[in-house]
Amino acid sequence: MSKKIKSALISVYHKDGLEEILKKLSELGVKFISTGGTQEFIQSLGYECSAVEELTDYPSILGGRVKTLHPKIFGGILYRREDEKDKKTIKSYDIPSIDLVIVDLYPFEETVACDASESDIIEKIDIGGISLIRAGAKNYNDVIIVASKQQYKPLFELLNEKNGESDLNDRKWFAKEAFAVSSAYDSAIFNYFDNDEGSALRIASNNAKTLRYGENPHQKGLFYGKFEDAFEQLHGKEISYNNLLDIDAAVSLVADFDETALAILKHNNACGMACRPTVKEAWDAALAADPISAFGGIVATNKVVDKEAAEAISEIFFEVLIAPDYTQEALDVLFQKKNRIILKQKDGLKDSSNIQVRSLLNGYLVQDKNTSIQSKDNLKVVTETAPSNNEVEDLLFANILVKHTKSNAIVLAKNKQLIASGTGQTSRVDALKQAIDKANQFGFDLNGAVMASDAFFPFPDSVEIAQKAGITAVIQPGGSIKDAESIDYCNKNGVSMVTTGVRHFKH
Repeated sequence: MSKKIKSALISVYHKDGLEEILKKLSELGVKFISTGGTQEFIQSLGYECSAVEELTDYPSILGGRVKTLHPKIFGGILYRREDEKDKKTIKSYDIPSIDLVIVDLYPFEETVACDASESDIIEKIDIGGISLIRAGAKNYNDVIIVASKQQYKPLFELLNEKNGESDLNDRKWFAKEAFAVSSAYDSAIFNYFDNDEGSALRIASNNAKTLRYGENPHQKGLFYGKFEDAFEQLHGKEISYNNLLDIDAAVSLVADFDETALAILKHNNACGMACRPTVKEAWDAALAADPISAFGGIVATNKVVDKEAAEAISEIFFEVLIAPDYTQEALDVLFQKKNRIILKQKDGLKDSSNIQVRSLLNGYLVQDKNTSIQSKDNLKVVTETAPSNNEVEDLLFANILVKHTKSNAIVLAKNKQLIASGTGQTSRVDALKQAIDKANQFGFDLNGAVMASDAFFPFPDSVEIAQKAGITAVIQPGGSIKDAESIDYCNKNGVSMVTTGVRHFKH
């Protein structure tokens, strides 16, 4: 059923974007009701506007905590226009009809994010606004509810197209959007009070981006989040579902390194990784690990990309390049191919949530992100032979890599270069054999290389295979009931081993 807007209650925290809405409503003869600063704003534009206080005969009280909470306001929103009893009640109490509600909410999340005092945060818990949103949305049969400035554009389009009228589907759409706003707001408040206790899971996002498809073309794909807060896309085609998975894996890996690092990833695993004095040198070393898999991969570095690095990287096809910045000369090179996705990483990821959520069965798994990084002080030498200083550096390098590699995982490294890895295998021995075979395939000398394992060795067979391939130092969490057997083999064959006490499974 079509409904004509004759009156509007407007009470907003953010005034930007409201002016053209007011102009259009005024042209349509809509009467305005408002509060405080919003009323002053409306009147400053030359429009007549009744104060809520005139309607309710009550002033704004308790420092503005109570303004719109009154039967004359909520009665005007909630009464059912086709219900005879409701119409009689409205008439008997002289309650005016309110056909359009434009309201937004106090900036609770923004206030929390800027480390405000608890009292300031509490005052940003909206009461009147959230109540108006729920009332307007509940009575979508008769009322249009606009719950944020993000809905100004569709409202303006509706006003232009239908001259102040709306049908049921229009009003129901705005109600749906309103409940999205209110549910996200309440989730933010709950999470603030929950303070990471995990008493319940509440996740909400108003930022949905439709992707071309999901992991495969027959799957629908959506991304909920503020990608633009973390990255600026400088160039290239639309980012896909699989791109996002690899981007997440890539930036997580290079973020664990302070020195100049560059990683090449395929299917969430590093196929190349190195630390070197320059990005160009790191690229050359990373590419050498597996130039075949690098084709079509995701490249990420933690330092500025210059022209020399850009020219080298551009010699092969890649999907995405991520860096904190680029020289203009580098961009001139990188922009020569139109489809390359070039991302400039911002600091937005540093402020993201520290939890990981995964749907599973008929529920969700939630855990803390694996932010554990081991240093030299965390290493326990368990063999008679201690690793050299260079081996320690390589062991720590390999340990970060294995943390970011799908389990079961083995990483072989030398001179802060990924030599080869075994990823996602059902046995640790299989992972090791895969890594050795790959290293041999690309002509690497494993003599003097180190091995990292994401979990303990259940048997000494892995260290035996590694030692026979030339491995001279091993890093692993420890904790197996047969640790002594692996250590004993190392002692007899001149291999050094350190344990960390920290397992790095990544399923």
